[in-house]
Amino acid sequence: MEWTLQTFEELSATELYEILMARNSIFVVEQQCAYQEIDGYDPKSFHLTLREGDKLVAYARLLPGGVKYDLPSIGRIIVAPEYRGSGAGRRLVARSVNIMVKDWGVEQIKLQAQVYLRHFYESFGFEPTSEEYLDDGIPHVDMLMRVKNEVLRGSE
Repeated sequence: MEWTLQTFEELSATELYEILMARNSIFVVEQQCAYQEIDGYDPKSFHLTLREGDKLVAYARLLPGGVKYDLPSIGRIIVAPEYRGSGAGRRLVARSVNIMVKDWGVEQIKLQAQVYLRHFYESFGFEPTSEEYLDDGIPHVDMLMRVKNEVLRGSE
């Protein structure tokens, strides 16, 4: 499996199409949530993918501070259905955090978590910063990681 981190401009049309198709398949179709999935933040974001051959296994969008929130954030976290339960999601979040901490030097990372994944994100050190709320009909909670001087594992 191979990791790739790309700016919007570095993505080929085929790569972008595959990412948007996967996000739409999960966030709109699978979760039965009609909303504007393409939200205008992609051009100013970094796109982290994990591939096995030509198959997209996992994806996350890394947003620098000032793009969507004042703080840097991770969003649009997906794992292809056939790879769920394989540890790909854990490796994806760990890799995302490592990039932001080690390469970008951030001290805090924000994310909007679907409530059912709250404990998953807490296992990385994210803490809830809001009450539960509905976002496009799905229960969410805002979460924040305050970076500690620890080595993050599981992203290799």
